[in-house]
Amino acid sequence: MEVHLVSESIKFMILGMGIVFVFLYILVLLMRLQAWVIARYFPEEAARSGEVSPAADEDERARVAAIVAAVAEYRRSRGTKG
Repeated sequence: MEVHLVSESIKFMILGMGIVFVFLYILVLLMRLQAWVIARYFPEEAARSGEVSPAADEDERARVAAIVAAVAEYRRSRGTKG
């Protein structure tokens, strides 16, 4: 009786793992297909032009300055150097 239960549990384990493997494989294939469709029919504008607008560059500089100021203030308030 015990051998029968063990063999049945092994069968169910292999079946379950096989189903999960097949599902994940199909998921990877669908994600690759989706990436191909998006790259083919909806290309990014910035990737084609290769240029960064001055407004975007200014926003990026302001964002970096804000981050640096926040880190400096945090270190000053905690009394750490570095």
